[in-house]
Amino acid sequence: MNNPTQLDATFAALADATRRAILARLASGEASVAELAKPFAMSQPAISKHLKVLERAGLISRGRDAQRRPRRLEAKPLIEANQWIERYRRIWEENFQRLDALLEDLKRNEGREPTRKTRLKKDVRGQRSS
Repeated sequence: MNNPTQLDATFAALADATRRAILARLASGEASVAELAKPFAMSQPAISKHLKVLERAGLISRGRDAQRRPRRLEAKPLIEANQWIERYRRIWEENFQRLDALLEDLKRNEGREPTRKTRLKKDVRGQRSS
């Protein structure tokens, strides 16, 4: 991600459910403002404000088709946001795998006599707290 301001704008735009719904609709193809406003119980100026936020974030663009000004989805900011998220998903995935391994180890050792190494660790801990 070269531009943190772009990432901020992308996440700010995605923070609103109406804007996410508009993007979902545009994923199936371009649409006019009237078509985008149809499923929402809000005025066309309110929809236009949402569209401006999405345009400023670079998530949509405005085309020109005779009298129509259809909006279309722009993938680049979403790809960049996904790359940023993916980096952290991998970190958490590794953490969960280590936790799973630890839980499996604890389950396997449940009810067993503590090993010499485990007893020594407990003895050392007990000496420190004394």
